Amino acid sequence: MGEQMSPLDVHLSGLAAALMPYRRVAERLAGWGTELAWTLSGGGRLLVAGNGGSAAEAQHLTAELVGKLRDDREPYSAIALHAETSALTAIGNDYGYDEIFARQVRAHGRQGDILLLMSTSGTSANLLRAVDAARETGVRCWAFTGPTPNPLAGVCDDVLAVPSPDSQVVQELHLVSLHLLCEYVDEALPLVRRLPGATAPRPRTIALTGRLPNAPTDRALAGAVGAGSGGQAHGLNGGGSPTGGAIGHGPNGHGANGSVANGAGANGHGPSRRGCPS
Repeated sequence: MGEQMSPLDVHLSGLAAALMPYRRVAERLAGWGTELAWTLSGGGRLLVAGNGGSAAEAQHLTAELVGKLRDDREPYSAIALHAETSALTAIGNDYGYDEIFARQVRAHGRQGDILLLMSTSGTSANLLRAVDAARETGVRCWAFTGPTPNPLAGVCDDVLAVPSPDSQVVQELHLVSLHLLCEYVDEALPLVRRLPGATAPRPRTIALTGRLPNAPTDRALAGAVGAGSGGQAHGLNGGGSPTGGAIGHGPNGHGANGSVANGAGANGHGPSRRGCPS
């Protein structure tokens, strides 16, 4: 009988086995970071949610964006939806636990914002309900999950699926992923500041083994940020297409009276939403 491996060796072996497959799927984070940088700089917001250990990681991510990763920079609007405990318990008590995130997405989400959901299993009902709420409000959905196929990966716009059967390894690589996402945001910010009216580059598509059929895998970043094309998010400094776009951007990104519904940029919002809402 061979010598039994220690818990340390077992855990490290599982982590090592996941690293090379993870390396391939994590390449999508560069595109996510660029898209998120354009969204946040244009006055958009990141909403993040998870349960248990994933909730802790969601809060870790928002802390890096509102604070900083390494170098000093302006703060950006990022909210961990589980962290406001009075709202969370009130919603759970009045509407049920499955609605704790969905109701907050309806409250805080705006057209073109991003919702990032973290789950090792991809089966949490409250996260799936949050996706439904995001669809109603025009919020884009990303997910960090474990292996695909899983229900959450199938309904989000894009997913980073960690290829490991061990939920502990999945969470550990989610932590690596959120740090990398912040690195890519900071890397993209100088470009965003220099070219406020430019169309952001289209992210590369990385195929995910086991992805659910018909799940979208690629999004045009130009359409997401609304810069130059009048896409679904806000154009930086109100920069939109002179001829308007999908949600009604007029010259310089302004719609009638600068309203959100008709397409305002970061400096062109009407009374209902000015800049980065609090």
